[in-house]
Amino acid sequence: MESTTINILERTEDNRIEIIDFYNEATEDYEHWSKDFNMHFGYFIPFKTNLFRRDSMLNEMNHQVLKRLNLKNNKTSLVDLGCGMGGTMRYALKKKKNLSAFGVTLSDFQMTEGNRLLKKLKGTILKENYNQTSFKSNTFNGAIAVESFCHSGHSSKSLKEAYSILKPNGKLVIADAFLKKPVSKLCNGSHYSYKKLCNHWSLEKLESIDNMILKLKTQGFSEIKTEDVSFKVAPSVLHVPFAIIGFIIKKLFQSKTLKRESLHNLKGSFYALLSGLHMKSFGYYIITCTK
Repeated sequence: MESTTINILERTEDNRIEIIDFYNEATEDYEHWSKDFNMHFGYFIPFKTNLFRRDSMLNEMNHQVLKRLNLKNNKTSLVDLGCGMGGTMRYALKKKKNLSAFGVTLSDFQMTEGNRLLKKLKGTILKENYNQTSFKSNTFNGAIAVESFCHSGHSSKSLKEAYSILKPNGKLVIADAFLKKPVSKLCNGSHYSYKKLCNHWSLEKLESIDNMILKLKTQGFSEIKTEDVSFKVAPSVLHVPFAIIGFIIKKLFQSKTLKRESLHNLKGSFYALLSGLHMKSFGYYIITCTK
């Protein structure tokens, strides 16, 4: 038992280091994906978002996540758990004048560059682990995790920390990919895509949506609402092959070699697309719950 525990801890630490290296080196690549440094997929609404303009859909995802927080117009606070370059934070701060926001990331690059972009806004990015932050209990009116909790395997530790730092009646909104069935029940194609996706994007694992709901209930969250928005997200996922080709051509014209982390990022994007084709095994969900 002791040996097993040590092995799990070692794998977790190895994954944490991989995540830091990945985002320190590959984050600048995301400017090719989004001029606003939105490091996530988008949300398509016919006649509102532009199918051919990626940032139109990516910022709509920001809007959808923030809308579900139901933050008031008076003085409120938000924490972004795994904020990347702070794209969602910047979107929120520009929309709500009385909002203040903090974000946490493990990446020095994301913290430095993200804070530079937040310079004239009431937002700050800290270099911290979202599983164990320095924030006091009952601090924030809302918390978000946009495609970030997957890096720790949708761990109970992440949910425990989010619950702790939220004020009573505060909401947590998670936007992420989940399995629709246990790993053991994935078909060969789904399982192959899943393992490659986790490897190239430094994901500890993806939780099944049923287990995620159970974890949230166990932690004490209530009013748990899950929305399968896979078809809303799909149009932005379909941008992946074009983004990959465009990025490679750009690097070739600049006579630059692709960094190891960039290659992992590109391969991870490809397997995200491949996984998305297995609609019976994978889904993209927005989860809203209340402390």
